[in-house]
Amino acid sequence: MTLDDALRQARDLVATLEAMKDAPADEVTSPAGPASGKTLAWGARVSATFRDRLFWLCDDLGMAPDDLMTCIAWESGRSFRPDVRNMAGSGATGLIQFMPSTARDLGTTTDDLARMTAEDQLNYVWKYFAPYKGRLRSLGDIYMAILWPSAVGKPDSHVLWSQAQRPTTYRQNAGLDGNRDGRITKAEAVAKVAALKPEGLNPGNVWSER
Repeated sequence: MTLDDALRQARDLVATLEAMKDAPADEVTSPAGPASGKTLAWGARVSATFRDRLFWLCDDLGMAPDDLMTCIAWESGRSFRPDVRNMAGSGATGLIQFMPSTARDLGTTTDDLARMTAEDQLNYVWKYFAPYKGRLRSLGDIYMAILWPSAVGKPDSHVLWSQAQRPTTYRQNAGLDGNRDGRITKAEAVAKVAALKPEGLNPGNVWSER
């Protein structure tokens, strides 16, 4: 089943529930229940179709929608554009900054990803995270799956890079070393990303179901 197939099934279910809501009480066998009142960090910055696909993706893979949206906000520079490119010239592109080699592994290219709509690119976000299904229970682990997958599931104190053992990688990411001790931990790498989550819940950025 593709993401689009699943969304069509979800829309059919919504239509059924709406019909049940309008039926006489003695004809309803399974009430729809109260509105869920869902919200989504940064959800006001994307389309309804994008939100639907993201909710489905997160439900399928066991991820918190607010956390994934926060990571996308960080990776895309708050733009949520499918064609946004890494300013350092790495070739990374799109919602979660797919590297060229990653795009090839997913059966596409960064140029093709850049030509997609943001909504369609979510299919590749789903494919990218699928191997981690059930393991991405925190914002930190979602971000690690993007930045440094070997750290998924590791404690916040886990050292990603140190000046002694990985001098080049450490130097490239030295701005993340909050306490300047020559080591960058998972918690330090995640801190700036996590700071975007409250911003995404501010009026103008947050989406609320009505």
